[in-house]
Amino acid sequence: MSSLIDILKKTTVFDLSHKFHAGIPHAPVMPNETSKVIYNIDPDGFQAHLYSFAGQWGTHIDAPIHFAKGGRTLDQIEASELILPFIVIDCSEEVEKDNDYLLSLKKLMEHEEQFGEISSNSFVAMKTNWSSRWPDPERMLNKDKDGTAHFPGWSVEAVKFLIETRNITAIGHEPMDTDGGIKISVSNFECEDYLLSAGKYQIEMLSSLQGIPQTGAIVIVGVPKPLGGSGFPARVMVVAENG
Repeated sequence: MSSLIDILKKTTVFDLSHKFHAGIPHAPVMPNETSKVIYNIDPDGFQAHLYSFAGQWGTHIDAPIHFAKGGRTLDQIEASELILPFIVIDCSEEVEKDNDYLLSLKKLMEHEEQFGEISSNSFVAMKTNWSSRWPDPERMLNKDKDGTAHFPGWSVEAVKFLIETRNITAIGHEPMDTDGGIKISVSNFECEDYLLSAGKYQIEMLSSLQGIPQTGAIVIVGVPKPLGGSGFPARVMVVAENG
């Protein structure tokens, strides 16, 4: 029987997190990041930084409490919920034709016909190639002359199916929000609200999903454990078999 170490030697690790710093794409209501060196090797003998940023910064996790009053906080998400089967729904062709594409229930059914039923307690990610626009805030939002954003997102029907029928644990996406640009431009956050109110979590602003198989991989979500936290930058890693 192969040991876990032997198995890991035959895998590739994908890093799905952007580097974060001041000026990266972020929700307009969030303040910009600030940071400064408070101790330095010369003359202090060590280096340390002081950072200030909103929890929802860069590639980040949203805990249920982010939208759901009384919902779970980051410290209440179990460690076992941060290592999950990773499912990729490839919507890149649809998004190339239509920047406002919303992942549909029909698309989920097509995925299951090809790859099999989405297992319970999975992390389901929407692949759009939208992360190729990073770190340009204007290209990420993709606003028209009237100020309406145009970027892809999830449909309510798809999110409800994943939660109510497939009992998934989390979702993730490359754009800046769950619901798509047109909807968030009129403060319609129905998908995000539904997801977080159901006690699930999500990762926003994932980096490129290129090269990751649509099934069979494992995601490891690395996040701090702030007491009562609603969100935090995340280091998201996917482990997939070689070949």
